[in-house]
Amino acid sequence: MRFRVVASVLLAAVVSVLPMAAQQAPTEAPLRRPDIHWVPTPPAVVDAMLKLADVKPTDVVYDLGCGDGVIVATAAQKYGATAVGIDIDPQRVKEATERAQKMGVSDRVEIRQGDLFEADIKDATVVTLYLLQSLNMKLMPKLQKELKPGTRIVSQSFNMGPDWPADKQIEVNGYNVYMWTVK
Repeated sequence: MRFRVVASVLLAAVVSVLPMAAQQAPTEAPLRRPDIHWVPTPPAVVDAMLKLADVKPTDVVYDLGCGDGVIVATAAQKYGATAVGIDIDPQRVKEATERAQKMGVSDRVEIRQGDLFEADIKDATVVTLYLLQSLNMKLMPKLQKELKPGTRIVSQSFNMGPDWPADKQIEVNGYNVYMWTVK
């Protein structure tokens, strides 16, 4: 008898929770695996990337594959820009969100979980990247099609290949930093 009472209580609890679980279930399909593993950008390189792009308070900086959010948080804190970080990895999204909060810029930084190849980037005036050259080249048509003329693109370590040479290139502590301006 005792078993039936316990079983009935458990069954009632499970049945009562099911409608709430259905309401809270994510409506989007799970995101795919990241194309590359996250590697942090050194602080000196972050500063060099944002300086090379000549980031101003009027800019909207997008970091595609934002990782821990250091670039977007620095763009907001040091340069007064509005910034959007996009990463496919939920752990990186959590870290980037926490970084923006710790740095006191969560009012100017938005972190989105998403696929950078599908993201809406049309509002960007500056785009930062730290991807492999093959991924930059795959992303290049999207950048050229969706970004407004005058938008600056800055990439750490990897260029866009021979079809789109960089407008500027600098070296910082052994890292190459490339910049393009959308025509």
